Amino acid sequence: MTQAFQAPVARLRSLLAYIALLCGVLSFVPGAMVAGAVCVVLAVLLAWRELRLVARMLFALVVVGASIAALVQPAALFSASENMTRLSALILTVMLLSSVLGNSRDLLRISGSLFSGQPLARYYSLAFGTGLLSVPLNFGSVGVVGSLIGHRIREKGDSPMTRNAVRAVLRGFAVSPICSPLSISVVMTVTFLPGLQSWELIALSLPLGVLILLGGAWQREEESRVVAGEEEIQAGLSPWLRFAGIISLICAGVFSLSGLAGLSYSRAVTLSCFAAVVIGFSIRGVKERRLDLPTMAPVSNELIIVGGSAFIGALISMLALRLMGDSFAFPGWAFPLLALLVPWVFYVGGTGGFNPIVIGTLVGGVLGPLWPPEATLGLGIAMVSGWGITAAGSPYAANSLLMERLTGYPARQIGLYWNFRLSMVLLVLTGGLASALTAWLAG
Repeated sequence: MTQAFQAPVARLRSLLAYIALLCGVLSFVPGAMVAGAVCVVLAVLLAWRELRLVARMLFALVVVGASIAALVQPAALFSASENMTRLSALILTVMLLSSVLGNSRDLLRISGSLFSGQPLARYYSLAFGTGLLSVPLNFGSVGVVGSLIGHRIREKGDSPMTRNAVRAVLRGFAVSPICSPLSISVVMTVTFLPGLQSWELIALSLPLGVLILLGGAWQREEESRVVAGEEEIQAGLSPWLRFAGIISLICAGVFSLSGLAGLSYSRAVTLSCFAAVVIGFSIRGVKERRLDLPTMAPVSNELIIVGGSAFIGALISMLALRLMGDSFAFPGWAFPLLALLVPWVFYVGGTGGFNPIVIGTLVGGVLGPLWPPEATLGLGIAMVSGWGITAAGSPYAANSLLMERLTGYPARQIGLYWNFRLSMVLLVLTGGLASALTAWLAG
């Protein structure tokens, strides 16, 4: 393919991604969600040569699943298409928000200051700092801090300090699926468990995430104290306050739209992030006297991984419910056992290459309608904790692959081997918590 042909195709792919985003935002318009799914598929097809192997396999599964659904249950195609557009719009909005905030001077000062201090303080600074940055930036936070680690490795070589920094960043990001109001995991969990309120889930998952970060220091290497004369960057309080203020405003918008305006949680997150993006680009346009929207052409892999996983998961969950029938029900003792196993299902599936979105859609889509309404918090905790542990421990997670590219450490080493013992302990503890919570609330 010639370069002259590539440029118009890239612009078309970017345009299709923006149209899919607008379709998700304007979901109240008849046919918008189906049109959004069509745009996602076309954007992916135009980027076929650039797709990773897992993305191509996922697209093939989308085609096979859609063909089977068209013959067996055509109505399921519309529901699955809505699911694809909803999550595609969400991930595109979050990526645009990351672009708006990613180049700010405040963020550069904050990320640079995370490396200051003694070993334990530095570990916690990186872990908690990445966790905070990941609320609006998603895995863009891994890119920002990971690039600094990569620069350190190129300048001074591999060391226990850089390896611990990688551990801290991956674990800090992994807390985002557990307790971030803007994460796909929380959005999907609340969507599939209608009786569960977002504030109710976050009120328990936030302290759980903090405990996980504090306990993560148990699994790190010994390193020397700060070398005398080594430069330390201090961000000061103002950048942190401004950044925290932006996050607070976005989260306040989410809770207002979902709680007061009655919108679905996924739509509330998309609209709040979209409003922040519009304001951010408007301010930048006024300052620079021009408006340059970032190209969405390179996001085709993310589109099919997120949107395709949502599409397939929706089809499989609907098929599973149809096969089980309306009269199917689990015995009462089975729910605590299932809650115990759900985090393990996420972890085993994730380390086997399955995207957590597929697993989350299956777990929420199949178990959600059958779960005791008064005990949905137990299943919610099981889902978000399993998702977060998998994000840190899977070699196929986007953050591990990104960190491999930035630092040169193999994804299997940093995701699986460095976090294996910690993952096993957390799976036992969070599974036990979800099981006990389910038994208590259902009893």
